[in-house]
Amino acid sequence: MAEEKQDQPVRLADEMIGRVKLDYSRYPGEDFYCDGEVEDELLRIVRDFSAVEFARIIEEKKSWEILYHLSPLRENIVEWIPMDKDAKVLEVGSGCGAVTGALAKKAGSVTCVDLSRKRSLINAYRHSECGNVTIRVGNFRDIEPDLPGDYDYICLIGVFEYGRGYIGGKTPYSDFLRILLPHLKKDGRIIIAIENKYGMKYFAGCREDHLGSYFSGIENYEEDHGVRTFSRKGLERIFERCGVKEYHFYYPYPDYKFMTTLYSDAYLPGRGELTNNLRNFDRDRMLLFSESAAFNGVVEDGLFSVFSNSYLAVLGAGFECKYSKYSNDRAAEYSIRTEIGKDGSGRAYVRKYPLTEAAKSHIKGMAVAYENLLKKYEGGRLEVNRCRLVEQEELYAEFDFVEGIPLSQYMDLCLEEDDMEGFYKLFEEYLDRIGYNSNFEAADFDLIFSNILVKGDVWTLIDYEWTFGKPIDTKELAFRALYCYLLEDERRNKLNLDFVIDKLNISEEDAEKYREQERDFQKFVTGNRLSMSQMRDAIGHRFVTPQKWIERYGDFEAVNRVQIYEDRGQGFCEEESYFVRDAYTDGQTVELELAVDGNVHMLRIDPAFDCCMVKILELSFNGQRIPLDKRKLLQVNGRIIRPAERGEGNYLPSMVFPTRDPNIYLDLTMLQRRAENVLCARMEVIRLPLAMAQDMAGAVKKLI
Repeated sequence: MAEEKQDQPVRLADEMIGRVKLDYSRYPGEDFYCDGEVEDELLRIVRDFSAVEFARIIEEKKSWEILYHLSPLRENIVEWIPMDKDAKVLEVGSGCGAVTGALAKKAGSVTCVDLSRKRSLINAYRHSECGNVTIRVGNFRDIEPDLPGDYDYICLIGVFEYGRGYIGGKTPYSDFLRILLPHLKKDGRIIIAIENKYGMKYFAGCREDHLGSYFSGIENYEEDHGVRTFSRKGLERIFERCGVKEYHFYYPYPDYKFMTTLYSDAYLPGRGELTNNLRNFDRDRMLLFSESAAFNGVVEDGLFSVFSNSYLAVLGAGFECKYSKYSNDRAAEYSIRTEIGKDGSGRAYVRKYPLTEAAKSHIKGMAVAYENLLKKYEGGRLEVNRCRLVEQEELYAEFDFVEGIPLSQYMDLCLEEDDMEGFYKLFEEYLDRIGYNSNFEAADFDLIFSNILVKGDVWTLIDYEWTFGKPIDTKELAFRALYCYLLEDERRNKLNLDFVIDKLNISEEDAEKYREQERDFQKFVTGNRLSMSQMRDAIGHRFVTPQKWIERYGDFEAVNRVQIYEDRGQGFCEEESYFVRDAYTDGQTVELELAVDGNVHMLRIDPAFDCCMVKILELSFNGQRIPLDKRKLLQVNGRIIRPAERGEGNYLPSMVFPTRDPNIYLDLTMLQRRAENVLCARMEVIRLPLAMAQDMAGAVKKLI
């Protein structure tokens, strides 16, 4: 009995980190999974630094793991959910607490469950001021019987795909839900954030997030790896098997990890909106096609719900919010969220909320901007969307929901149809409308095409948060609109920007000044923080474009060929030539083993079909190394290569061919021939641009 007691793990005493309680009553005594040293580094960071310093540390570390666990953008996936202040939340698989803080700010209490003590410590230290957070450490199956049945929300953020590991059995995902459902209040909700196995990014060349392999989800997880994501239909089947009668799908974009925009079936993306797709923070990826262009087609055909990169499923009643856009990759004083929703009466609205205390002034400034712009465009042909400031339980600016199509979409249609006359007509109309009363002491610096909705003859400015109390030259505003328009989509590069700049009477010096001004403005908005695309570049994972490799391979096939000619006393002719298959062992090494009969007087080797430099590495005839010091034995396109210095008979020269028909001749009459002979050659062939080959050949001539 004594020995059995010794083998039992010693139960850790519960622990307080600040105001956060760690409950170890079901902790098995050791962590069964760990990401290694990075977790120790994360623990040091959250223990020794405040959250306001995380942005700086993320940029300094340039690490995917640090970015993934500490970026405040991770909270976006739940921050928009309108929880009551007394709501009870269960967060299963809370990990290092990427979303725990957002839940704690919104709810009355948050119970976290996670198997790892190390990760739970990280969570506790980073949220140590949250007195409404309890972290239960241990296996979910062991903790679940202790959980009450009155949660308003159960959150599975990046967790449901691990259902097999949590639950096991033949139907782990359905069983996972069946176990969770009794822990909800009658009108409670389960929130599931998960990747879509048919997400556009996977077709375009991103690796499967969990397995790191290409196309695993698309191929329906042929091998059982213990983790699995689902299509929308797949999730719906699971919900229905579990008796869930009401559920709603939302679509986080680019994905749920670093969501910037949330769509829904009531508010789907429009053409040209999905342009922020290159998000390979964690590993290299292929780039098989333009995801932006593919999404445009998907949006037009009503298939976005099939190809969205991620899903956020709400099991239970839906929300008023139908769309949410985050602008929290900015400086704190400009960090806001835009929401489109419908209230209980069915009235659509647009609201902008501050995400920080510092951003409240920015929100209040929008109401002032509305009044100023209303005066500026009074009597003109540009409507300004109405704004009113609401200061009740929370502060927000509310705008009317305006029907219409973004001006940018009309411009895109003109470019696609090569209707440049139509494009310039729209642009002239834009100039006329925004240029009204241009000397007024207020101007919206952000008069980009996508901020103007067109419905018939009515053009409405819907977003004017960057309004300044001074006049701004119309051509400066128009140049910025064009500049942003071109940056959003490379297919717009067919636009002749020089023509437009000439039309605006902008000099090259003016254009460069405006570009520099735009760079300064972006630094002003972001507070000199790196954007997510800049962070991706800093982390350093690559894009591999197979199309370029295919084209290059096809080019190699066309020019990296070796042709052999044999002269039996009648000269060379095409009919008596042949190609050597697979002579190139890699991109630039040629290996030959040629059977040559005794009647061949001269052998010609064409090592490529392009300008090149050739270095002969080995050359032998019937097993004997050919002595290249024999005069006239080796010729190059009729040019005799100078023999080696006396005593250096093994010297093998490099040759430069400023021609796309390089030839190397061997006079076999100078060698001991037999009835059947074997010539072996190995050479390095480096292709050169014509101009470079000509320059190098000129230098070689001086030595011949």
